[in-house]
Amino acid sequence: MKLPRSWPPRLRRTALWGLATVTVLAVLAGLVAVWAVRRPFPRHGGELTLAGLSAPVTVYRDANGIPQLYAETAEDLFRAQGYVHAQDRFWEMDLRRRVTSGRLAELFGKDLVGSDMFLRTLGWRQVAEAEWALLSPETQRYLTAYADGVNAWIEQTGGSAANARKALQYALLDLRNSGYRVEPWVPVDSLAWLKATAWDLRGNMHEEQNRAVLLAAGLTRAQVAELFPDYPYATHAPAVTGGRIVDGAFDPAAQPGGAAGGAAAGGVPAEDLTAAAGTLGAVSAAVDAVPYLIGGPGTGIGSNAWVVSGALTESGAPILTNDPHLGVSMPGPWYQMGLHCACGYQVAGFTFAGLPGVMIGHNARIAWALTNLGVDATDLYLERIDGDRYQVDGEWRDLRVREETIRVAGGDDVIVRVRQTHRGPLLSPVDDTLGGIAASPPVRLPTAPAGATAGTGDGYAVSLAWTGSEPGRGMDGVLALNQAGDWKEFRAAVALSEAPAQNVLYADADGNIGYQASGRVPVRETGDGEWVSPGWDSTYDWQGQVAFAELPHVLNPPSGRIVSANQPAVGPQYQRLLSGDWPYGYRSDRIHTLLDEAAAAGPISVPDMERMLFDNRSAVAPILVPALLAAAGTAGTVDRGEAAALDLLRGWDFQQPAGGRDSSGTARSAAAAAYFNAAWRRLMSLLFDELPATEPPGGGDRWMHVLRGLLAEPGSSWWDRPGTPQVEGRDAVLALALSEAYTELVDAQGDDPQQWRWGRMHTLTLREPGLGESGIGMVEALFNRGPVETAGGTDAVNANGWYAPYWYGVTEAPSMRMVIDMSDVDNARWIQLTGNSGHAYHPNYADQLDLWRTGRMLPWHWSRPSIVADATHTLVFTP
Repeated sequence: MKLPRSWPPRLRRTALWGLATVTVLAVLAGLVAVWAVRRPFPRHGGELTLAGLSAPVTVYRDANGIPQLYAETAEDLFRAQGYVHAQDRFWEMDLRRRVTSGRLAELFGKDLVGSDMFLRTLGWRQVAEAEWALLSPETQRYLTAYADGVNAWIEQTGGSAANARKALQYALLDLRNSGYRVEPWVPVDSLAWLKATAWDLRGNMHEEQNRAVLLAAGLTRAQVAELFPDYPYATHAPAVTGGRIVDGAFDPAAQPGGAAGGAAAGGVPAEDLTAAAGTLGAVSAAVDAVPYLIGGPGTGIGSNAWVVSGALTESGAPILTNDPHLGVSMPGPWYQMGLHCACGYQVAGFTFAGLPGVMIGHNARIAWALTNLGVDATDLYLERIDGDRYQVDGEWRDLRVREETIRVAGGDDVIVRVRQTHRGPLLSPVDDTLGGIAASPPVRLPTAPAGATAGTGDGYAVSLAWTGSEPGRGMDGVLALNQAGDWKEFRAAVALSEAPAQNVLYADADGNIGYQASGRVPVRETGDGEWVSPGWDSTYDWQGQVAFAELPHVLNPPSGRIVSANQPAVGPQYQRLLSGDWPYGYRSDRIHTLLDEAAAAGPISVPDMERMLFDNRSAVAPILVPALLAAAGTAGTVDRGEAAALDLLRGWDFQQPAGGRDSSGTARSAAAAAYFNAAWRRLMSLLFDELPATEPPGGGDRWMHVLRGLLAEPGSSWWDRPGTPQVEGRDAVLALALSEAYTELVDAQGDDPQQWRWGRMHTLTLREPGLGESGIGMVEALFNRGPVETAGGTDAVNANGWYAPYWYGVTEAPSMRMVIDMSDVDNARWIQLTGNSGHAYHPNYADQLDLWRTGRMLPWHWSRPSIVADATHTLVFTP
């Protein structure tokens, strides 16, 4: 900066000194900011003391910060795993245990009281505490060792002080909540996280609520049924194509003839359900307000997994592929790690920070993948309440009551009174914070049994039965799966898993491939789980659970492949009711097509599988584009600009690349994808404008399947728009959707359709779930990343889902991708959404994001020589 020469010398000297002082202060502030950001970065090299070890543990890290641990004993291995997880992700771990125990208000104040109330009502922490006693002594030892490792790190970073040595978030939190103290880690903190994963993948609870709200909005049951069509088994195959239960066990070879079993349909009578729909809507709002931990608020939660036998592969060995679709966050839900022990415990894969062991991955003998089974693991019951009593079969029973104290940062404690039936907790009324749920809906009870006593009629409430509310041995199952060596041991490990219910795909070094359904599946005597049940009728109670031996499984099917993309696990011949609400098989069908194409072109390779994972083909476009083109112009003259836009759809390959310089597809495909998805979004709004604002069409595969049926019915009442003088038909509504989409894109991206780009609309923003949601722009900018342009779309294999009512931003995505060739696990490939570090601005905070976004993957080393050769840092823990 130059000062005017006309200034007097003294003024010039004063100004120069002032400028110098400001410059120095700015530099110092910058240095302090850099120091504060870098202070919590973990040490990756040299030596560190870790109390309790019996021998040194070596940690090799590659350039992406992915650690591979080598120890002499299993206890040492898990102690070191706890320490390393805490080094990179302790803020995330601390936040997770606060969520699972309903203690977020202790960090963030009164705004989180409502969420804490609901989570205390669900009682995850109590279930986790009960699980501890059920676990094997070995698992208890490993959980304790893991907790000891976390606590060693806590002590080495200032003990209970929530300071900047632990994470930048604590330094900022201290400005608002200086009284917060970090508590020691205990094994139950780890177990509670399994409850969170089960909750986010709990099945059809949303659909159950949705049906009731739609009925209350004036739709008939027949109309509601049209919006929930049956699964198309004839065209979209289940994961296991045959088999039945024979003599108490599932037989994959059994002929599929005979009528399927399952519970009879039922539920609260229509007039009662209509009267109580306000109650159910409020419950739905309360559920949606609960923080999503690994899932998300949209409709795209799912996963892809497939395995092919060596008869189809280049290597002659099975290849296993997986990409769980979960909610997006910063950092992502997974932490990559390898665990190697001289004691024989050898496993590598994707872990959850806060839990010992590996959730998805491989050992020296087997590999496994997970997708959500989607069983109906929840039922909602409308309960008749009289004070602290509820009615069953004409008798009044006492509710179980407990009080919970919520401590609030900067505020007074809040007492929560949790009430529970024999089936589960009352979700209403908890508190006015949750919307005054079920205050007193005018419900009559035409099915109440003779002799029922009236009571004082305080009102009605909604209770929840959920398989995750029962304690189990899920952690035993995780650790046993890590060390399974063959199909028999694999199934024994999977049998210990209760919730969430999962499809587990399998491959081994001997060339076998397999599939096993896992988890608790309730047995219903009455009701099919699709409608809210009358709590006053005990015949709707669950009658135990489906035996593990009866759950679908298959080993080495004749086709040489198994595909699980959340479609039904087995066909309609299966005698047990798993669910009536399945994703509709568009992703699984596309994966089968891709496998057919790859097999026809030659033996399938690891690069083939990588390309399949990044397949961006729209599932709905082949159904809808011909109808859109046929309808174009029926509502009036199409101008030159609209004609150019329509030309994009002619000959489109239905791929949805982001566009731009690093796009995986052509500019024409990116432009066509932008136009089509805008038209699809507008069509959802125009076609289903009868639906209440609280239950808009999300645009997922259910809506695709509904549309497929409606396209064949041009005169259906759904095509007529309420409030307009004319009766619209199919073609008029389709033409209007195209016209509105064109106008939207011209306004947003200009009047040259060739320059439109899907990625400009379809962006991914990663938000840190704590301070990244603070509402303070400067604070959020420290932790959040994006937006970045993203390919794919809802129900593409590359399932970067978006929620049509909100816009085009990604709400769910492949949280990781992996490909494992069992001929040489050193040839495996992996990637995750963000990076291994949870420290903002660390080199490994978001270093995998661009690779993930553009469909690239990293080498996944297994043998020690390859790990050492790839290591950039070596850290040794000493006793």
